[in-house]
Amino acid sequence: MSGKAQDSIESYIDSPEKLKSLYRRVLFVVSLSQIFGGAGLAAGVTVGALLAQQMLGTDAFAGVPAALFTLGSAGAALIVGKISQRYGRRTGLSLGFIVGGLGAIGVVIAAMMNSVILLFASLLIYGAGTATNLQARYAGTDLANKKQRATAISTTMVMTTFGAVAGPNLVEVMGEFASFIGVPPLAGPFILSATAFILAGLVLLIMLRPDPLDIANRIAAYKQEYEPVNKRDSVDKAINRRGLMIGATVMVLTQIVMVAIMTMTPVHMKHHGHGLNEIGIVIGFHIGAMYLPSLVTGVLVDKVGRTTMSIASGITLLFAGLLAAFAPSDSIVLLVLALSLLGLGWNFGLISGTALIVDSTEPSTRAKTQGTLDVFIALAGASGGALSGMVVASTSYATLSLSGGLLSLVLIPIIIWSRRGKA
Repeated sequence: MSGKAQDSIESYIDSPEKLKSLYRRVLFVVSLSQIFGGAGLAAGVTVGALLAQQMLGTDAFAGVPAALFTLGSAGAALIVGKISQRYGRRTGLSLGFIVGGLGAIGVVIAAMMNSVILLFASLLIYGAGTATNLQARYAGTDLANKKQRATAISTTMVMTTFGAVAGPNLVEVMGEFASFIGVPPLAGPFILSATAFILAGLVLLIMLRPDPLDIANRIAAYKQEYEPVNKRDSVDKAINRRGLMIGATVMVLTQIVMVAIMTMTPVHMKHHGHGLNEIGIVIGFHIGAMYLPSLVTGVLVDKVGRTTMSIASGITLLFAGLLAAFAPSDSIVLLVLALSLLGLGWNFGLISGTALIVDSTEPSTRAKTQGTLDVFIALAGASGGALSGMVVASTSYATLSLSGGLLSLVLIPIIIWSRRGKA
């Protein structure tokens, strides 16, 4: 470490206020990017299945768009994680958002050309924005202590709400705009996605300086060099492995259940006579519930505990699945409630699982490990999205929702086992 770099790191260690100020600045910049990122994510989610249904002429493959952009996000998560580890959060996250924006532009072009092949390829690329939107939550934790981590995650996530709720509710407006410029109406929201993702990338590229992961790495290296070695290293490593496994399991299961039910809800509603505006309202409430409760959730995860909130996630998702399965198809109110619970359960699982992952990693390997684990989360979403259309086509939306709710209960014995492991 150079003398200048060492002096810089010592200044952060010697001045908690300076480090705290940088931590707050990083949260602000990441939160600002998340407003745009949320809009980019939500707009595509709302009409992706409908666009595929229109172009393919069947419901059986309506879940393919969600599967493709979540599959694309799996590869992107790995790449963004590795780039972030080597070059910093700023480079990895800004690149991921901009590539996602280019994918959204590809979807618009595919709709104009009525090219299914280009649509599928573009959705894979669009997944980079989805992956980056999730990966950005880690950036806020790089400079946070253990008691701040879940709160830091939730702070960045709650800012996603502004864009995430606006996106679905702009579906009709963007559809009209698309028609005005000669683009198929269902491709309109992807115009918003492209603009929002690229803006998110530019915010991070310009404003995320100094890089939080770089500072965290330098602080960790300084402490390792100048502070005594912890004699409990072997115990800590065992705890880390258990924490990684439990955190990943929580996030994977909640992702499968959430994506499967969310993906087919617009198709289910359209079959029962609901228009794009009503679909936008339901999905808007759902995505709002995914992100808006985050500030409260983060505090609860830090205060009540990671495992307790993971169990709460499973129970909330169960109620969401039951309500979606048995709610009358013409009841917008009950569908809003069901999808809101679905978003809330996912929120509990994502924040508690993410906090477990951050607790179990060191700065020197954190971004790479987080990116690798997000691959499994994305693949879980891809599986849920792909299978959801087939399940509904062969059985019903009620069967899909009920199955998802029951699957979420698997979290409870896993968490109980993890607690026994600590005894």
